[in-house]
Amino acid sequence: MSTCSVSKGCFVFKPKSKKRKISSVADYFCEGNNDSEDSELRFNTSQSLWKRITSETEQLQEDLNKKLFDNLIRFLRKSHSDFKEKKTEWSCRMKANEIPAAALILGVNVTDHDLTFKSLSEVLQEDVTPFVVSLRSKECPGIKHLLQKLMAQLMGCHVDADSPEEEEYSKASTNRMCCSVSSLTDWYRNITKKKDASTLCKTQEILSKHWEPPPVVVIFKDMESFTTKVLQDFIIIISRCIHEFPLVFIFGIATSPMIIHKLLPHSVSSLLCIELFQSLSCKDHLSTVIDKLLLTSQFPFKLSEKVLQVLINIFLYHDFSVQNFIKGFQLSLLEHFYSQPLSVLCCDLQESRKRVKFLSHCQCENIRRLPSFRSFVENQESNTQRVLLTDDASLKEEAQALLQNLHTYHENYFPILRCLHAFTSSLPNYPLGKQIRELHCACLERKVWETEDYESAFQLVRMLAKDELIAILKKCVEIITSSSTKCLGSCIEKLEEYLDQFKNLEDDQGETASSLKEIQKKTDLYRLQKTLLEMKESRRLKKLTKFEMLRFEVVDFIDSLVRSYLAPPETQTLYEVMYFSMAGTLREHLNAAPRVAIHTALNSPYFYLKNEALESDTGCISNTAPDICIAYKLHLECGRLINLVDWLEAFSTVVTAANQNFSEKDEMEEIIHARFIRAVSELEFLGFIKPTKQKTDHVARLTWGSC
Repeated sequence: MSTCSVSKGCFVFKPKSKKRKISSVADYFCEGNNDSEDSELRFNTSQSLWKRITSETEQLQEDLNKKLFDNLIRFLRKSHSDFKEKKTEWSCRMKANEIPAAALILGVNVTDHDLTFKSLSEVLQEDVTPFVVSLRSKECPGIKHLLQKLMAQLMGCHVDADSPEEEEYSKASTNRMCCSVSSLTDWYRNITKKKDASTLCKTQEILSKHWEPPPVVVIFKDMESFTTKVLQDFIIIISRCIHEFPLVFIFGIATSPMIIHKLLPHSVSSLLCIELFQSLSCKDHLSTVIDKLLLTSQFPFKLSEKVLQVLINIFLYHDFSVQNFIKGFQLSLLEHFYSQPLSVLCCDLQESRKRVKFLSHCQCENIRRLPSFRSFVENQESNTQRVLLTDDASLKEEAQALLQNLHTYHENYFPILRCLHAFTSSLPNYPLGKQIRELHCACLERKVWETEDYESAFQLVRMLAKDELIAILKKCVEIITSSSTKCLGSCIEKLEEYLDQFKNLEDDQGETASSLKEIQKKTDLYRLQKTLLEMKESRRLKKLTKFEMLRFEVVDFIDSLVRSYLAPPETQTLYEVMYFSMAGTLREHLNAAPRVAIHTALNSPYFYLKNEALESDTGCISNTAPDICIAYKLHLECGRLINLVDWLEAFSTVVTAANQNFSEKDEMEEIIHARFIRAVSELEFLGFIKPTKQKTDHVARLTWGSC
């Protein structure tokens, strides 16, 4: 738009007002997919699927922590029994002066520690004692703060709050907050003493599931971050009341147990009776999560090879956090259901077949536009092509059959994948990877039987000894039997037949039972390849024994299973319905560049909020944008120094274009002034401007150039 002004300056034009509010995530689905008729159904499907995944994850976390928590409770029980027994021997009295302390080695995945300690606190409060205190280093900069935090949490978990006498004591103690060893001892005596028959009955009823007397458990979540002096003073102070009530420390350690001796001198560490406990490593934890969530046909939603590799790389090279991996998986699920209109069919087989019947013409056209379906149609006869591309009813019938094939593909894929891993995981140098997730990525990427690693692996498999081969075959039978698939029944019969044939064979001696144990010492790749070539050449010059012939037959059978059932998902029609493959989008979400993200959010809020009211032409400043976005765009048009008065006038001009109704003009000016001050303060906090003394009522701009 042109102007008739002869002066040089910044001119603001008032755009038309647009307002549209998004009140929920479901509305967000509808907002971003106006052409979709089932956005609400897709949203509900994604939520239902995620609830199932969350439930499975929580159960998995509980099972993984069970052994660790049982060992901790066993340690607490032993320490508790030592406190209850009255021993008079000098050595026992010396040991009684020590505070039982469990050093819990959790690993460097610090972001997962909170969930572990939360589960531990719940288990202890449910079965052991109501007096569980969790302390963080940032909340305890000094010994006074630590004692206050300790007393405050203990006051909040007293046993008999209905007792008037104890309730009055608790309230008075909370108000005074007298933090000392004597006050802690008095509180414990008062909270556990038995007054009369009625109080005794009520206390016993509440503490029936807890130990008697209940111990006080203090958890230091991040021991490495605590100040040395705070820890030393607290241990020395609290050791004075160890004879008054049972007390146990639990130290959360991310690095090494040696940190205890680095933080505490011998005079202090000698007051602790320390026992080490090791949690499951984060890599093993991740392998279990992938095995239960991804390598199963229980959940229809799947990840492509590139997306899975993005999540694994973030785990291995950033934080080792399993919880962040699960959050990335959740983000992938939400992004898939939001961006893929046909994700409404990403559900159980019976439900998906029902939904296909009610697909609209627009959704049928979406199916016809899928690359996998187009390839499928191109391989059909001309009459079939015409029917599938023009008749919606025929398309729906074919889609039901294709979805049935896709579900059958998943039911067969994962048992055969585990069987292949059983054969390759014991090989030297792990040609196809040691973990099953590595083998899964290789199968997702391309036809695994066409790779050199696969050929190398099966050359080694053809030299397995009889005992090794029998053990692997038994494991394969267990894997396929435990799966829900019915199509692999003939495979079980064939494997059992091979096992019977191996048992009937006589043990061959010497070179006939060639084993990999002979070449496992040759870890050098060159020597290993040379040995394999020599054995292959020598095998051509001699007649094969019955065992070798049967072994070759077994390996060929496994190879045929791999070629039949481990084809990449891209070979399956309608795989786009269940597979999320937008690795670039996921990487942008999880590895966002802060400067670019902030600039995009302030310059184009519609990019993130997806609100049509915020959509505007390039170069225009919308009056419906957040105040900080308006102030940011105006500041981009200024030089090194920004006049606050001019900035305020321009801001007021844009804001008043929203046609807001104010009762008085003064009220309007005050509100706009307050909104401007807040926006400027936020920009200063983000580092875009700073105060300057060069000119009055000016600020200095700190950023230049575009992102």
